[in-house]
Amino acid sequence: KEIVILETVYKESKLVVCGIIVERLDFLNDKKLRTKTDDLLPDKKYFNRLENEFCYGARKNSLTPSEFESRKKAFLESADSKLLLYCLQHKDEIDSANYVIVTEETVSSNDNKAFKKLPAICDTLEIKHSTLPELMGTFNDFTIEFL
Repeated sequence: KEIVILETVYKESKLVVCGIIVERLDFLNDKKLRTKTDDLLPDKKYFNRLENEFCYGARKNSLTPSEFESRKKAFLESADSKLLLYCLQHKDEIDSANYVIVTEETVSSNDNKAFKKLPAICDTLEIKHSTLPELMGTFNDFTIEFL
């Protein structure tokens, strides 16, 4: 098993709950273990899905075109989008049956955002997702080893 830590996810983790994840899992602070995300750029198909499948139609329609573009840009720069792009762009290199996006979000929407939550988009793209406790429960003998 391999853990891929995206730079964008690391940066967002530092801001969530006073950075407790980064504090408790201090190996995340090692820059050598993080994967750069600058080159994870969406293709035309991803943009199309973003505008038609990943957003809530009613919320999109209630926004002006410039408001929607602003929210779309913010989403594209988010850790959620970078996780999705990483999985989609590396699906030939990784065993898609065994990769999982770890998130603490739920599928249901509880906010007024234009875009669906990460687990809902993962379901659309048929990408497995799990919370960290659920994932840890699937391992019989779990150790972290640095190479």
